Amino acid sequence: MDIRFLIRAALLLLSLAPASALAQSATPDPATRLARAEVDVRTVDRALDGRVDDDTRDALRERIIAARVAATAATGDLAEQLALVDARIAGLGPASAAEAPDLRAQRQRLARQHTMLDSSVKRGRLIGVEAQQLADELDQSVTERFNQTIAAHGPSPVLPGFWLSVVQALPRDLRRTEGYVANGVDAIARQRGGALVWPALFGLVAALLIAGPGRAAAHRLAVRFLIEDAPGHRVRRSAAAVWRVLVGTVAPFLAVSLFVAGLHWSRLLPSAWESIAEALTVAITYACFASAVTGALLMRNRPSWRVAPIADDVASELRPYSWLLADTAFVSYMLEAINDAIGTGAPVRAATHVLEIILHLAVLAGALVALGRLRANRADAAGDAPARAGLGAVALLAWVLVLATLVALLLGFLGFALFVMQLIGWGVVLASATYLLMVGADDLAVTIFARDSSLGRAMSRGLGLRGAVIDQAGVLLSGVARVTLALIALGLFFVPFGAGGGIGTLVARLGLLAQGVQVGGIAVSPGAVVRGVAVLFIGLAMVRAFRGWLENKYLPATDLDGSARNSVGLVARYVGVALAVIWSLASLGIGVERIALLLSALSVGIGFGLQAITSNFVSGLILLAERPIKIGDWIRVGTDEGDVKRISVRSTEIALADHSTLIVPNSELITKSVLNKTLAGPLGRIQIQFSVPLEADADRVAAIMAEAFAAEAAVLDDPKSAVFVDSIADGRIFFNCFAHVASPRAAYGARSAILTVLLRRFRAEGIDIGTVAQRMELIERPGDRS
Repeated sequence: MDIRFLIRAALLLLSLAPASALAQSATPDPATRLARAEVDVRTVDRALDGRVDDDTRDALRERIIAARVAATAATGDLAEQLALVDARIAGLGPASAAEAPDLRAQRQRLARQHTMLDSSVKRGRLIGVEAQQLADELDQSVTERFNQTIAAHGPSPVLPGFWLSVVQALPRDLRRTEGYVANGVDAIARQRGGALVWPALFGLVAALLIAGPGRAAAHRLAVRFLIEDAPGHRVRRSAAAVWRVLVGTVAPFLAVSLFVAGLHWSRLLPSAWESIAEALTVAITYACFASAVTGALLMRNRPSWRVAPIADDVASELRPYSWLLADTAFVSYMLEAINDAIGTGAPVRAATHVLEIILHLAVLAGALVALGRLRANRADAAGDAPARAGLGAVALLAWVLVLATLVALLLGFLGFALFVMQLIGWGVVLASATYLLMVGADDLAVTIFARDSSLGRAMSRGLGLRGAVIDQAGVLLSGVARVTLALIALGLFFVPFGAGGGIGTLVARLGLLAQGVQVGGIAVSPGAVVRGVAVLFIGLAMVRAFRGWLENKYLPATDLDGSARNSVGLVARYVGVALAVIWSLASLGIGVERIALLLSALSVGIGFGLQAITSNFVSGLILLAERPIKIGDWIRVGTDEGDVKRISVRSTEIALADHSTLIVPNSELITKSVLNKTLAGPLGRIQIQFSVPLEADADRVAAIMAEAFAAEAAVLDDPKSAVFVDSIADGRIFFNCFAHVASPRAAYGARSAILTVLLRRFRAEGIDIGTVAQRMELIERPGDRS
C-alpha cells in the first residue's frame, strides 16, 4: 500500500484556501499561462509515447490535470476579455462610409483584438480537451494496471509447489540481501572519512526524548489547558481527541526524522539505504497515526472525554487490536519497501504477501470475535430486548469479507486478498479520523456560534441578530464542514492503492472543480455559489434596513393608518426580496431573460399544480391594495368572528374571542361573503328586544329603558339611543331598543350590563317581562260522539 501520500496530505488543507489568493496576486497574463499549459500538454503527450513506470505515471497525471486547470482558467480570462471587446465594438454601432477616421481606426484595432482573443479562446478550449483526453488515457492505464493486480492469479499457498518455488528462489534472494547490505557498509566506509559519530548519537537521543518524555509532556499540557481554559465540555473533548492525534503523529515523525538526519550528518546512511530510511519514516508515521486515531476514538483511559458513543468494555476490548492494526500496517509497508530495495524475486514477494494477508486476517478476525463475545454477553444480560441491527449488519459484512479474503488466499488470488485486507485497515483508520474531525467541526461551530457565547452575544448586540439565527448559523456551518470532510475522505479512500491518482491529482481535480461546471451555459463553481449567497445576504440586509427606516421613520410621519402602513411595508418587503434574489442570480451570471424563461417554463406547473397558492397570492395583493379588510377590523367569516391581526400575501390571521387564531386563505376573503363590522366606522351597536303585558305602562317602560341606556358609561351620546314599540300582539307590547358603543368589541359587555339593570328595575316596578301565557282549548267534532 502506497502510504507516502500521508506525509503530503498535511499540505492539502493548506493548498486549498490560501493558494488561490496567493496565485492570483502573482499569476502571469492569460496568454502566458495558456502557452505554459500547452507546453505541459505536449510534454506529457511525448512522454506517453514511451514506457513509463508508476511514479512517472503519477507525476504525469498530476501535471496534465494541472495543465487542464491552468488552460481552463486562462481560457475563462480570455473569454472575459473577448466579451469586453465585443461590448466595445457593439458600442461603436454599425460601420458607415462617413465614419470619422479616429473611430475607423479604433474599430480596426478592436477587430484585430477580437480576432486574436477569439483565436486564443479556441486554442485554449482545444488544449483543455487534449488535456482531458490525456488524463483519461492515464486514468485508463492506471485502472487497467490496478485491475490486473487485483485479478492476478498464482499458485495457491496451500500447495507444495508454492513453497517449493520459494525455497528454490530463497538462496538467490539471500545473496541479493547480502550484496545490498555489503554495498551499504562499503559505502559507509568510503564516505565517512573523518566524520563524527556525535550527530548520529544526538539524533538518537533527541528522537528518544521527543518520542518519550516530550510526547507525554505535550499530552499533560494539553489536558491541563483544556480543563482550565477550554470553552465547554464538547469543545474540550473533541480538542483533546484532535490534539492526541496530532501529538501521536507529529512526535514520532519528528523523532524518526531527527534520527535519520543524524545518520546523514554522520555519513552513516549511504544512498543505497535511503529508500529504506524513507520507508521507515513513512511506516512509523502512518503506524503511529493509525494508533493515535483509533486511540483518540476509543479513549480507553478517559471515558468522559470519549467523543464516540462507545461503551467502556468495547473500548477496552478493541484497544489492543488497534495497536495490532498499526503494527500490521508497519510490517506490511516495510516488507514491501525491503522487497523493492533488494529486488527480491516473485516467489519471495508472494510469500511476503501471504504473511501480510495472514496478519491482517488475524487482526480483523480477532476483533470480530471480541465484538461478537461482547454482543453475546449483552444479549444474555438484556434478555429478550432486540439488538442493534446496524452493528450486526456491519459485523456480518466484515465476516463476509474475511471469508472472501480467506477463499481468495487459498485459491491463489493474492493481489485481491491483500487489497481487501489493506482496504479494510485503511478504511478503519480513515473513518476514525474523519469521524473525529467531523465531531470536532460540529462542536467548534455549535459552541462558537451559540446565542450565549461571547461571539453570539457580540453578534446579537452589534448586528441585532436573534438568538435563533445565531444558533442556525452554527448548525449550517457545522453541516457544511462535515459534508466537506466527508467528500475529502471519500476522495482519499482509494488513493493509497493507486486508484485515486495521489494527493496531487486530488488537489488538481479540486482546483478544476473550483473553476466551475458549465450547466446550461452558466459556470457553476463553489466561488460563484459563495458569491451569490453573499450577494443575497447583502441584499436581504439592505431590504431589512430599508424596511426598518420605512416602518419606523417614514410611514409614522405620514397620515396613513396602521393597516395602510402594514400594506406598504409588506409590498416593500416582497419587492425588496425579489430584487435581492434577482441581484443574486445576476451575480451567478443568470440574467433577467433567463429568469423570465424559467418563469414561463414554470407557468404550466403553476397553472395546474399551484392554483390555490397563486389564487391566495393574488387575493393577498388585492386585499393589500383595495383594503376591504384592514388590520384591526372586526369581521365575521362563516360562524367565526374576531380581530384581524395580520394580513400577508397568502393568508389572513384572525384572533378569536377564545384566544385562538383563525388562519383564512386570502381567496376565501375575496370570493366569499365576509361581514366587516368596522369597515364603514369603528362603532358598535347594541340591540335589546323584550315584551311586557298589555296592561303595563308603555311610557314608563320606555323611560326605564332610556335611563338604563343613559346610566351605562359605554353607551355613546352620539348617535343617540332609541327605544321603539315594535308591535302589539297576543296581549303583549314588544319593544326594540338600540344604542351605540365605541367599538363592536364593547357591545357584548355593555348589553349584559344594561340587561342586568333592566331586570332589577322591572322587578322593582312590578313589570312582568316573562313569557306570554298560553291557553289551550279542546274542540270536539260532532262526528266523535258515540
